[in-house]
Amino acid sequence: MPVVAGAGPGQAVDDIDLSDLSFWVRPRAEIDAAFALLRANRPLPFYPEPATASEMITRGPGYYAVTRHADIVRISSEPGVFSSARGATSVPDLPPEFLEFFGGMINMDPPRHHRLRRIVSRAFTPRFIAQTEDDIAALARGIVTELRDEGPGDFVSRVAARLPLEVICRMMGLPPERYGDVFHCTNVILGSGDPDFVPEGADIVAALLGAGAELAELLHEMATKRRAGPTDDLTTALALAEVDGEQLDNAEIASFFILLLVAGNETTRTAISHALLALTAFPEQRDIWRNDLAGVSRTAVEEIVRWASPVRWMRRTVTSEVELAGQRLNPGDKVLLFYSSANRDEAVFTGPDRFDVRRDPNPHLGFGGAGPHFCLGAHLARREISVIWRELLTQLPDIHASGEPEWLASSFINGVKRLSTEW
Repeated sequence: MPVVAGAGPGQAVDDIDLSDLSFWVRPRAEIDAAFALLRANRPLPFYPEPATASEMITRGPGYYAVTRHADIVRISSEPGVFSSARGATSVPDLPPEFLEFFGGMINMDPPRHHRLRRIVSRAFTPRFIAQTEDDIAALARGIVTELRDEGPGDFVSRVAARLPLEVICRMMGLPPERYGDVFHCTNVILGSGDPDFVPEGADIVAALLGAGAELAELLHEMATKRRAGPTDDLTTALALAEVDGEQLDNAEIASFFILLLVAGNETTRTAISHALLALTAFPEQRDIWRNDLAGVSRTAVEEIVRWASPVRWMRRTVTSEVELAGQRLNPGDKVLLFYSSANRDEAVFTGPDRFDVRRDPNPHLGFGGAGPHFCLGAHLARREISVIWRELLTQLPDIHASGEPEWLASSFINGVKRLSTEW
């Protein structure tokens, strides 16, 4: 499928503009084909930064797009040369207080990153998550039963968005009446470029800060209550977690909660939605998985994360002169690690455009590359995807997408806003 109208492959490469938002709402096959051209012909292209929609953000000179798997693995393992501290989730540089508020640990380098991650890890452990698995299973069963009883409709709002949001809110001990507020704020934070969530002409930074402040206020209140009266929820565990005499303050707990919502809610929602599209396009893979749920689920979940690549990229900033993909990079240069491209890299994956629930090995970068920033919530995400699809394939064995997806207008999240389903 051609990437753009025009002459040959060389011309198409010249016409690819990753800073143009319209590129990111194209059919996914066209986007994947564009990255294949870049990997083959220009693996480290340079792009001007997209225009900003706020007076609070200064437009920078541009960035290098890292498209190959090996280069991203290298960058991820060298945090001293490729820094996160100047921002990992935004192309333009943001004020330091903004970086503290949104993303927290994602926007830090060692040793501060190690300190926060150690304290958070003391509370947010696989063992803690395992204790909630019965709740996750019961919630998934109820969501799918409700879908089955009410009939066909939008898969994203009724299944994919509900499970991770409710799991995280329950884990944190939030009151159910606040779930809708949390959902709205999350949509604003991750869909700030989409007019469905931030109206055209509105100040994006002001909208982001407003949504973040609402979530922070909620968690400040919760953390204060839990320190006075501990319960068995994650907010209590975070509020009381201690390593070498250090604890998280309320602002750090709120920042982690925002990170958990962004990394654990929206991305898992995206993976579950993409799974429906993939299993519809490859119905034989749905049959393979359905006929051997116990044997195939582990590899199927990894393939879903590879296929969906929910977070398309993360940014790093070069701290010292270095060569990458034959290009000399200088201090201050920005590089965007396009995981979505790495996860289709022909040098690593056989048949990368084939969805294969038994693909093994599967060294995808859907949870980030190796190194200090590997996704802390990977275990939770895997569990949620596995459990919800076990229920779907058991209760609705021929479930499939019944229309074209409506894509989130974002270069950062490979999101699906709406997707109709039938069975």
